[in-house]
Amino acid sequence: MSIDSKDRQIIRALQENGRMTNQDLAEAVNLSPSPCLRRLRNLENAGIIRGYSVDVDAKAYGLPVTVFVRVQLERHTQEAVADFERHIRACQDVLECFVMTGQSDYLLKVVVKDLPDYERFVRQTLHPIGVIGSIDTSFAYGVVKKTSVFPKMG
Repeated sequence: MSIDSKDRQIIRALQENGRMTNQDLAEAVNLSPSPCLRRLRNLENAGIIRGYSVDVDAKAYGLPVTVFVRVQLERHTQEAVADFERHIRACQDVLECFVMTGQSDYLLKVVVKDLPDYERFVRQTLHPIGVIGSIDTSFAYGVVKKTSVFPKMG
């Protein structure tokens, strides 16, 4: 399914406020409610809208430390890559994992409650995977911008 500018308007409006009613969404994108709901259901059925979530303050939740972990595998066999990715998918501490170009193979975004909790993550989650060649860690000490709203197109 290809999407048009009206579909993108619907997506952006929901990214800004996922709790809006269909009536409010229709008004925001200049559609009547029935066509708006039909477009929304089409976006959901096509897997373009994969779900709805809530943006929570990690510090208030009890996970104030955001860590970016660059991982390089010691070998790049199909089995090693599959093993690493399977372990990471199962790890609740990892919010995001990206396959990278450059020196690191993966970039992980991890949230923990403190430095001992990060040590636990490394020792009990990463080290046992066994195919990791190196781990490079950066701690975020502030946030300049955080959004999940895609930029407008053309």
